[in-house]
Amino acid sequence: MPLPFLTADRVFEAADDVPLPYDDRDRWRRPYRPGPWRVGAAALALLLASFVLFAAVIIAVTAEPTSAAVVFALALLVIAAALRLLRMGVWVSARGLRHVGFVTTRTASWEQVVSVRTVQQPVRWLGLPRTVQGQALLLGRQSDSAGPVPLMTTHNADFVGRAEAFDRAADSVETWAEEYGPR
Repeated sequence: MPLPFLTADRVFEAADDVPLPYDDRDRWRRPYRPGPWRVGAAALALLLASFVLFAAVIIAVTAEPTSAAVVFALALLVIAAALRLLRMGVWVSARGLRHVGFVTTRTASWEQVVSVRTVQQPVRWLGLPRTVQGQALLLGRQSDSAGPVPLMTTHNADFVGRAEAFDRAADSVETWAEEYGPR
């Protein structure tokens, strides 16, 4: 019984030359993995949501359904916040660059992008008011009169303690900008 998927001498057909899903340049993708601080905070929020959902079930059995609905809505709010926390970051595609924050999302097409560069400057530590010396990836757009906008830093929730990961992610975003940016 021949097993063609185990042989190395099998001839590849033209149908096998289909691009893989991660090769689709038109889909929005994050060029790095979410950091441990971001994933840990989202996991703790989902753990809290599970306890709140359990409380909603107990309230629904023992008390009024309206109070259970309020607690259930609170659990859904915590789940939505955890999922939004995981979605935050820089996303790129062939159409442009997207900076997703907790509340806002800003998208710039590659025609609007003037520069994407890494600079040494004081950056906020985990988004708190305290600043430390670090690196930031700055986005310069044609319409920005206030100056370049920091996309990610070495001390945000994705890259605290992971300087090499920041360098790889910044290089990846800069490569996308060189490839698709205005010439």
